Amino acid sequence: MSEKSQWYIEHEALIKSSWQRCRESGLTHHSEPNVEHKSAGDLSCLLEQHHQLLETTHHQVLPYYENLLSNSNSQVMLADHQGYVLKSWGEQRFKQQHQEIFSPGTGWQEPVLGTNAIGTALKTGSVVQIHHDEHFLVANRFMTGSAAPIYGVDREMVGVIDISSDTYLPESHTLGMVKIMSQAVENQLIISHFNSEHFLLRFNTSPENIDSQWSALIVFDETGLVISANRRAELVLATDLKLVNINELFEVSVNQLINQPESFQVPLITRQQFRVHGVLHKPKQAKPRVLDFRTLLKPEQNKAQHFSEKQAFLLDDLNLGDPVMAKAVAQSKRIVDKEIPILIRGETGVGKEVFVKALHHSSQRSKQNMVTVNCAAIPQELVESELFGYEKGAFTGSSSKGYIGLIRKADKGTLFLDEIGDMPLNVQARLLRVLQERRVNPLGSTESYPVDFKLVSATNRNLKDDVEAGSFRQDLYYRVSGLNIELPALRHRSDRQHLIQFLLNYYAETPQDALITERAMHSFCQHPWPGNIRQLVSVIQIAQAMSDNQAIDLQHLPDDFFADLDGQVTNVEQFTPSSSQTNSEPEQVKQPNSDDIVAVYQSLSCNISKTAQQLGISRNTVYKRLRESGYK
Repeated sequence: MSEKSQWYIEHEALIKSSWQRCRESGLTHHSEPNVEHKSAGDLSCLLEQHHQLLETTHHQVLPYYENLLSNSNSQVMLADHQGYVLKSWGEQRFKQQHQEIFSPGTGWQEPVLGTNAIGTALKTGSVVQIHHDEHFLVANRFMTGSAAPIYGVDREMVGVIDISSDTYLPESHTLGMVKIMSQAVENQLIISHFNSEHFLLRFNTSPENIDSQWSALIVFDETGLVISANRRAELVLATDLKLVNINELFEVSVNQLINQPESFQVPLITRQQFRVHGVLHKPKQAKPRVLDFRTLLKPEQNKAQHFSEKQAFLLDDLNLGDPVMAKAVAQSKRIVDKEIPILIRGETGVGKEVFVKALHHSSQRSKQNMVTVNCAAIPQELVESELFGYEKGAFTGSSSKGYIGLIRKADKGTLFLDEIGDMPLNVQARLLRVLQERRVNPLGSTESYPVDFKLVSATNRNLKDDVEAGSFRQDLYYRVSGLNIELPALRHRSDRQHLIQFLLNYYAETPQDALITERAMHSFCQHPWPGNIRQLVSVIQIAQAMSDNQAIDLQHLPDDFFADLDGQVTNVEQFTPSSSQTNSEPEQVKQPNSDDIVAVYQSLSCNISKTAQQLGISRNTVYKRLRESGYK
């Protein structure tokens, strides 16, 4: 079932439940609206009580409204948590025709005026759109309304923002707009209330979207205690953020986080092993702190000596001897500068984004932008406008300056569509046209713009199955899957030991941090790594922190590391490799066959010595297998 179909099912259930509540309140379809109005004195008190909400909304709404809705016969209303209108902005003809019900002080409670956007949003605590005939009272069926609740700094509902019109309002734009408006108000309420004395972390799943209105916000004190957060933060982290510590949310300590430079973009790994990108804003009245300068270094600056001069990984850096990876690198190098799209598939955490970045930096486009689009992270209502851009005034909620769109931002560079299997079908159709014509037509524009980019997509799903299920277009599948690359799970890689040592060197702050005992390395190689490389990196960083500049041993590994070993190891003393294991790869690491050796040989520019070294076999074995494969 598509997301759109699911939305309609949930919407019908919402209307049905609301109508049932109206009947239980004694209303009939032909009941006369019993509109309640606050007296002038009560209204004055109401406006004073909600002064902060009103001022914040005024500054968030008007920039959108003045340029976009002035000619749309619509109006925006702000109501408090009890359903009383505080202020409205809108087209005067529409407002004057319905002055009695849209003026400040008017109550829009569901038990009084039946099913309506403001009252039903308050009752359900969710974003709603009520079309003409969906209003319970016939008297209200002249209009359509879209409304979203607004939550305050303590996560209690403080109001509702509504867009109403006597004409049709498309769900995709109007619902998306009220969501943006409510989120913008919530964010500003949080920022205004806490920014002088607390730390504010703004983060999102894509670095391009950190400053967007749907970014996640967390406010915390110097001990890491979460003081407040917006709904987006709880959604991204899938966690109730009341009375938790920042240490429980991310694979980083409070000290490391708050010692980041002001507004410095930093990648973060959540406890669910998802990567997000964040920016920390420090309190205006922060207490002075002694900085540990090592925590201010970017990952590439934290590498061991032989990595210190590299600015970014290249494809060759990812070839550590595994035949599957060697083949992926060799194939990618052949087509990296050709107009052939690449589709990368693999389990979560195998390093798809790292591979794409290496591909970009290995290409002739490396000095241009690489734009990452997480198709699963952008709200469905906003995917089209984010991807293709829009002209100023194109729709309700668009910027008064217009927006170029992520696809045009990738012009002359690389466009990376992450989680492409989660792209809505209607957006798939527009993307297909862009890929066919290599031109983008922004929303609300009669002009199209040429684009030139290297297309790389990634997914952890089987898109062929999605094509058969009808959730992914077959014609788009063949447009994005020019070269299919399957990145192996860590447990299947034959170069695990080389990869582990590579990452130890990469994250080492001192030469001692890269050291590891034989039994610890053996346990790393035996581990199933359900979280793949992302989990491995987390364990390495924890172990290096715990080892205190000594060689990493079993006692430095986190407890859940041993839990994943399925009972093979229950304590440190139990794990001691036999003498036959200490000087060799673990038995489960398979020996390369002829095809494997040929793939590595070709990827290393036909260098016999490097091939033997990478695969851990003798030069004679390499010669023998190459002859068997037809090489002279």
